[in-house]
Amino acid sequence: MRKVNNFAIAAVSTVALGSGAWLLHGAGITHAPPQPAPAEGLPDPGEERLTAPALPPSPPTRIRIPAIRVDAPLTGLGLTPSGSLDVPPAAEKNLAGWYERGTTPGERGTAIIAGHVDNTDGPAVFYDLGALKKGTTIEVDRRDGGVAVFTVDAVEVYEAKNFPDDKVYGAAHRPELRVITCGGGYSKTTGYQGNVVVFAHLTGSR
Repeated sequence: MRKVNNFAIAAVSTVALGSGAWLLHGAGITHAPPQPAPAEGLPDPGEERLTAPALPPSPPTRIRIPAIRVDAPLTGLGLTPSGSLDVPPAAEKNLAGWYERGTTPGERGTAIIAGHVDNTDGPAVFYDLGALKKGTTIEVDRRDGGVAVFTVDAVEVYEAKNFPDDKVYGAAHRPELRVITCGGGYSKTTGYQGNVVVFAHLTGSR
């Protein structure tokens, strides 16, 4: 079993976060969601990066990523009976979820947010996630009235069979955020073949 912040969790299912059915049956639509460029991969581990002080625990209520026009409410996610991360209802295109048994965004540790890339009707909340660049800002509203501001360190795509659980879900000594959706290409027979993962860390709050 994989672990996130001391809780067992399996890698996010590449099928659960996107159906791809609209790619096959949409009205003349055949283009797949954008995938991250190699240049957006993980930075040098020795690179110095400003980190803001950790915030006290407070559940998140909304995520905003202005660069890709994301402004979506958040719902709590748990684990499925098989131990994998649950996902938001596919029918709600503009809804993302956070792993509520783990770190809250802004706390010290690794917080997890996941959302669909598409559903049967077309693109969903994180359709453009793979187009993000290093340095992009992600804002997370919190129930305590504050806003946690994160800066993107890297955007990577992984095949499902080689998903790096420890790197994505492992504990962190500072406030970090992972934003996850489907990606890695699409096959008519197997669906999406992997996941796009955004790595970010806390650089401010208000």
